[in-house]
Amino acid sequence: MPDWPDLYLMRHGQTVWNAEGRLQGRLDSPLTPLGEAQARRLAWLVRDLRGMARLVSTAGRAQQTARIAFGGQGFDLDERLHEIDIGDFSGRLASELQAAHPEAFARGPLDWYDLAPGGEHFAGLEARVRAFLDDLDGPALIVTHGITLRMLRLVAMDLPLERLAQMPVSQGGLHLVSRGRHRMFL
Repeated sequence: MPDWPDLYLMRHGQTVWNAEGRLQGRLDSPLTPLGEAQARRLAWLVRDLRGMARLVSTAGRAQQTARIAFGGQGFDLDERLHEIDIGDFSGRLASELQAAHPEAFARGPLDWYDLAPGGEHFAGLEARVRAFLDDLDGPALIVTHGITLRMLRLVAMDLPLERLAQMPVSQGGLHLVSRGRHRMFL
């Protein structure tokens, strides 16, 4: 297992589309008032973490979260931290898709991400995440997305893909991966 630096992982705050049950993927919607509160919670959780890279997905919702969490202080954008591309499922309500594509939702709770027509699928996301981790040269504060955050943890902890759905992710929570182990701070 590679010895990657410590990862302080954060999911963007709740968005309008999260609240509606609409799937974003590469699309975007702004934070809700709850999402802004979650970002303020992240600011409190990272307030004493200094001297490390601050890396953020290029998605607007991640940047909005980072501006709040980092107090407007500098951060760098990295396209590799963007959410998994869900192709034709982007922008659709989860309930609509479950009715229209029951076969895609019949297996595990996250397996549909790997079945989305025109999507990136898990292999593409894993390759992108590995490339990101390979380029890290020190500890990092990272603002990303739910599935990408899970994949970052999976790769950094050297776990099999079957464990992806078992990994909790919290909006407003801080996930630390250090030396192959995970801790969550709420």
